[in-house]
Amino acid sequence: MFLRIASLAVFSVCMPVWALGETPPPFPDFEAKRVRPPQPGTRERITIQIEEPQILPGTTADPGGTENSEPSEQPMGRYGWFWEQVSPDLSASGPGRLEQALMVLAGGEGVTAPRLQLMQDISQAQGVSILTASIGTEVSPALILAVIAVESAGQVDAVSSAGAQGLMQLMPETAVRFDVEDALAAQQNIQGGAKYLDWLMEKFSGDPVLVLAGYNAGEGSIRDHQGVPPFPETRDYVPKVLAAFQVAKGLCLTPPQLISDGCVFRTMK
Repeated sequence: MFLRIASLAVFSVCMPVWALGETPPPFPDFEAKRVRPPQPGTRERITIQIEEPQILPGTTADPGGTENSEPSEQPMGRYGWFWEQVSPDLSASGPGRLEQALMVLAGGEGVTAPRLQLMQDISQAQGVSILTASIGTEVSPALILAVIAVESAGQVDAVSSAGAQGLMQLMPETAVRFDVEDALAAQQNIQGGAKYLDWLMEKFSGDPVLVLAGYNAGEGSIRDHQGVPPFPETRDYVPKVLAAFQVAKGLCLTPPQLISDGCVFRTMK
């Protein structure tokens, strides 16, 4: 009996005031919202809520260039993994680095190389000029073909925003230096580019990495930086030309082993 009385007491206390005889408060006014159908031909709209990015545990937000912050050291260019295994330093130079560089490319994350069809087209159109230009030099025709493919994709009249011209993208001062009168004339351009590569081969003792870096950035940049300069364009250029050289080797009757070896293309005009 005592439990019943206690329960009734608790029930009475917990009941709302209006339950004891007062009129309950009215519900708030409610007005239905009329949704009009979309006009014919209109597309359905979807509202998307964008939240602030979440910082996961163990990470640190970017301080936004605070006074004491230092930029993190990141590889230059798209192919930083290549330079982690192939030293850009001048002190590591040597003619035997071609094999090492090609092995790194083969086992790496992938380098964009020119299409085989493009290189076949270039070798067919310019093969005789390439072979002629390589005579008496330490430059393989396969290397010249690789440089042309990367520099201009075989466009005889190619002109860059920096002023480089022709198949091998010779700068005006380089063209004059190697006796090129018309840089947009295919044969002259190839002759000048081959002479420049040959000069770089002698300058850097046949090191393929430094030769290609010097062709892209200028031999003075190699001196100033004591190796391959940390320019993204140059750091990407070297592995791209080496990848193109791998493709070009397959177009030779006897594939060259070095960038100084001879080569006769399978298809030429």
